[in-house]
Amino acid sequence: MNTLVQKIHLAPEQRSLLLRVIVLLLIGAGLALVSSAFLGANNLLNLLRQASLVFLLASGLTLVILCGGLDLSIGANVALSACLAATVMKATGSPLAGCAVGLASGLLVGAVNGLLVTRVRVPPFIATYGTLWILHGLTYWFMAGDTIHGFPPAFRFLGSGYWLGVPVPVFLMFGVLALGTLFLQYTTMGQEIYATGSNTEAAALSGVPVLNRRLLVYMLSGGMAGLASLVFLARLNSAEGDMGEALTLQAVGAVLIGGTSLFGGTGTLAGTLVGALVLTVVLNGMNLLAISANWQPLITGVIVIVSVAADALSRRRSGD
Repeated sequence: MNTLVQKIHLAPEQRSLLLRVIVLLLIGAGLALVSSAFLGANNLLNLLRQASLVFLLASGLTLVILCGGLDLSIGANVALSACLAATVMKATGSPLAGCAVGLASGLLVGAVNGLLVTRVRVPPFIATYGTLWILHGLTYWFMAGDTIHGFPPAFRFLGSGYWLGVPVPVFLMFGVLALGTLFLQYTTMGQEIYATGSNTEAAALSGVPVLNRRLLVYMLSGGMAGLASLVFLARLNSAEGDMGEALTLQAVGAVLIGGTSLFGGTGTLAGTLVGALVLTVVLNGMNLLAISANWQPLITGVIVIVSVAADALSRRRSGD
């Protein structure tokens, strides 16, 4: 299959994306053969709703990795932002105030991460791993074991509502995909992000404000975590301290399965979307086939490793 795709006259990233789409379709076809429920309208819409949350979080992470960084704090950022938004919403009765606080919290965390990496010069892994634990601690302290639930229908619509028969988060997913792709592909800042991730020294010598671009992508990642927290909160209709813990690994998996290189400079948001769909389809299929949830992390890890290894081999052959 890889050889066939390589024969098609496309750019390397386009070939990589096409290969992943084919894999996604094959997985879907296989699940449709073994489970009649897979192609059911309710299941497909639920699948898209789940993938949309992963993509919203992974889209910001994609920008960070494209720029040569890493953000391990996104799941913890979701938890803190959601809990703060829920508290403000309950105290004021205003969904707009809650949403504003959730987004502001996400952006603030992203800015702190960016400043730690660009100004204090802490390595991205250490900076965001430390932030992850700090955010967890703050969230658990703030919530003190409590759960906040029961939000206005207008807010619930963001995560569990439908428009034209399609879940609202799916529209958000494609909106972010469109805007993010335009930003990366057709703006100077987007091209500078790619350049910074590809070769930092060359980008700096060419006049690219490397530190500012890295600060920007961390803030965007934090902002997307804030948006994802609102969607997640509206979907669950409750907030508690441990929400969002599993989302970090899912987002990282979506980015890597989607073909974004951990070394920076290579990848697309469209690839991340396909990665989120692949991950979600596989987990959905395991649920439909009544496979124990204990196997899901193992399968996810195998998919990530195989995907990254296959992509690395393909790029090596293309280079040869």
